[in-house]
Amino acid sequence: MSTVLGPAQRHRVRLAAAWLRAGAVVGYPTEAVYGLGCDPRDAVAVSRILEIKQRDPAKGLILIAADYAQLAPYVEVESLDTARMAEVRASWPGPNTWLLPARPSTPDWLTGRFSTLAVRVTAHPLAAALCRTYGGAIVSTSANRADRPPATTARALRLALAGDAPDYLLYGACCGADRPSTIRDAASGRILRG
Repeated sequence: MSTVLGPAQRHRVRLAAAWLRAGAVVGYPTEAVYGLGCDPRDAVAVSRILEIKQRDPAKGLILIAADYAQLAPYVEVESLDTARMAEVRASWPGPNTWLLPARPSTPDWLTGRFSTLAVRVTAHPLAAALCRTYGGAIVSTSANRADRPPATTARALRLALAGDAPDYLLYGACCGADRPSTIRDAASGRILRG
């Protein structure tokens, strides 16, 4: 997938970022599936995503970013082993989600029942451009109802979420990964989703 966005794509990314700033839910492609995203600091927008997905808030959510600096306000990595944090950083950008210790100020609507937060620096050009244009990390959860297969195309998203479509849909192809990102615990290195 090309990493250079054309004028039409850049325009659509600017529109999607504006929708995020307005408290909306946006659908967008990621490495493997379409995601639903919003401003992670907006409790109402996060609540709407949880309602659309019919997801238990206790499970927590993933944040994606264009770079690690966008995740830093939400995570506290000083307690992690230096070698482990180097492994985390070396795996990005890419389809690798890590559970990092959450800052005390990180809202529980993001962490759920956990003291960690799932975070990823995305390799998808549109998703990364969306984070850059928006100016920070965004919520990223698969576009599907709980316990249903995630949507891998915009058409599948519209069908899966009929009646609960996102406010704006950023069209684009997923990168072709055959499954959602791997999730690992940074403290232990344990793989939670392969």
